[in-house]
Amino acid sequence: MPKGKTLSVVFKANLQHQAMLFPPEIGDLIAENHPVRVVDNVIEKIDITLLLKRYKAGGTSSYHPRMLLKVLIYAYINNVYSSRKIEEALGQNIHFMWVSGMSKPDHNTINRFRGERLQKVLQPIFTQVVLLLCEEGLLNIKELYTDGTKIEAQANRYSFVWGNGIKNSKEKIKQQLNDLWKYAQSVAASELDDDTDPSGYDKIDSEKVSKTIAAINEAIKDKPVDKQIRQKLGYARRNWPTALEKYEKQEEILGTDRNSYSKTDPSATFMRMKEDHMGNGQLKPAYNLQISTNNQYIVNYSLHQQTTDTSTLINHLQQYINQYKRVPSNITADAGYGSEQNYQWLENKRITAYVKHTSFDRNQRQSTKAAEKFKVENLPYNAEKDYYICPAGQRMRRKSIFPKTNKNGYEQTITTYQARTCEGCTLRTQCHKQPTNRVIEVNHNLNRLKSLADKRLKTKKGIQKRKQRCYDVEPVFANIKHNHGFKRFMLKGLDKITTEIGLLAMAHNLRKKTA
Repeated sequence: MPKGKTLSVVFKANLQHQAMLFPPEIGDLIAENHPVRVVDNVIEKIDITLLLKRYKAGGTSSYHPRMLLKVLIYAYINNVYSSRKIEEALGQNIHFMWVSGMSKPDHNTINRFRGERLQKVLQPIFTQVVLLLCEEGLLNIKELYTDGTKIEAQANRYSFVWGNGIKNSKEKIKQQLNDLWKYAQSVAASELDDDTDPSGYDKIDSEKVSKTIAAINEAIKDKPVDKQIRQKLGYARRNWPTALEKYEKQEEILGTDRNSYSKTDPSATFMRMKEDHMGNGQLKPAYNLQISTNNQYIVNYSLHQQTTDTSTLINHLQQYINQYKRVPSNITADAGYGSEQNYQWLENKRITAYVKHTSFDRNQRQSTKAAEKFKVENLPYNAEKDYYICPAGQRMRRKSIFPKTNKNGYEQTITTYQARTCEGCTLRTQCHKQPTNRVIEVNHNLNRLKSLADKRLKTKKGIQKRKQRCYDVEPVFANIKHNHGFKRFMLKGLDKITTEIGLLAMAHNLRKKTA
């Protein structure tokens, strides 16, 4: 370089306003292995006949459901859950433009498709996607790893109805009605009919209350009655029948399986969440999501309104059987599913269950067993002669057998055994606090099922299954909630959010396929 000559900065040419003779094709700008191509390829292969039947002939043209389905799944893959943001992406993001074929449905169309068109038909579509992945050797639908998590509903956290509150309110009305009846009897007993006596009502309702209040008013209309009693009767006549009608409707919404629901999303139940924004164990309106996985792919999903996992397993697996037209060979789950009802159902279906029961982990600690030697499950049992041996060495003979229905409506068979004599025993104060000789209740079928579970879980395969469950199903929840920020539903109502979970599950599977 000649001495004294300075260098100038060189910039690349800016062709922003340069016209192109042949504009580029959008597809040329998208890599061959891009996730949007995977979504397009998979959804093109599936049968959407059930979805097409949701449309009626006539009227204006509609956006094709296959295109809308691709757009929604790709949006969920990219953590875009809002219909307005999806609408925005369709006009700005080349991947959305390509998969939609440059169509631009608005957010109302997207939301209506997701919330209405896909209801009841997305589960079969999801099943087809899983089977396609299975054909590629990415997962095995025969062996399931099952767990549950709670996801918050799109509902007001402080607007709720409680079953116990309804019960207490009805009891309060019944008690006050009884008090008014007793007062009326004290001033006009001869003019009251026993048919309207509220103490004889096994169940209180608006019709019975109205009838009783009318009878009381008629009986005391010409009697000198305290002014406050008149006012209370007037309040009861105006308010109690309406309140009881409201309580009946609320109980109908609750059904037999729930004790609470949200006023802004009646399908949601108040549950204790791990994500506690106030740090005080506050209950939130939520749904119990159950999934079964294999190789961290979601094979089956179901949503439940019950707070505990125990009561969800049978319905969850029955849905799997209905969708795949087959029974899984085995299932692995934690102690939250280890009930007699679940064990017995799995045994009847010939599904090998690697499912812990509540005392499995505790039984592995010998020091704990020694400290609990007085518990029923730790007493020696002679199956041949059918007797237990108490801690003092006495035989406890069978006393009775009776049926017992648990809170889930499952009928169990309970056998009782009683010690011969506990009087004077030095271990009595440690052994029991019953006023007579100790009586124990035993569920032999449950003990049998738990014993079989113990044997399976302690085999080489059982140990491997227990270890694999921790890194097969649990990371899926972590990925959905924390990596992809889905901690609260966008829609309301059980049917709509079931659709939303289906989209989320398909997005998870296809995202993992492209990883």
